[in-house]
Amino acid sequence: MVSRLNPYLTFNGEARQAMEFYRQVFGGTLDLNTYGDLGQADAPNADRIMHGMLQTPSGFTLMGADNPPGMESAPGSPFSVSLSGDDEAELRGYWEKLSEGGSVSVPLEKQMWGDVFGMCTDRFGVPWMVDISGSES
Repeated sequence: MVSRLNPYLTFNGEARQAMEFYRQVFGGTLDLNTYGDLGQADAPNADRIMHGMLQTPSGFTLMGADNPPGMESAPGSPFSVSLSGDDEAELRGYWEKLSEGGSVSVPLEKQMWGDVFGMCTDRFGVPWMVDISGSES
């Protein structure tokens, strides 16, 4: 898989409706996974979207999710830039550079869904998400 750069939108409980709306606008294939689907079946918001991805016929990729339980909504910044793929060396290199001088909110490490994932805000205030699929780390 080639590394991909795309917007990642954050919602406060409306991710399903928003992502379905974007599918109506752009067409394409929409995959939605809830917190319950991905290992948190007993969580209070198990039906909320943990990860959604719309891939359009025009080649657009739009991702989105509801705010994780316990994480405050940040009005005015409902987006992140997502880097994803399976080239671990390339993506770890990006992570190191992006997080240097910034702040890390989720360390880049193996997650319950099997990927290595992390979230940081770079020194300019831009939020980033890095997901390394199929990583053995």
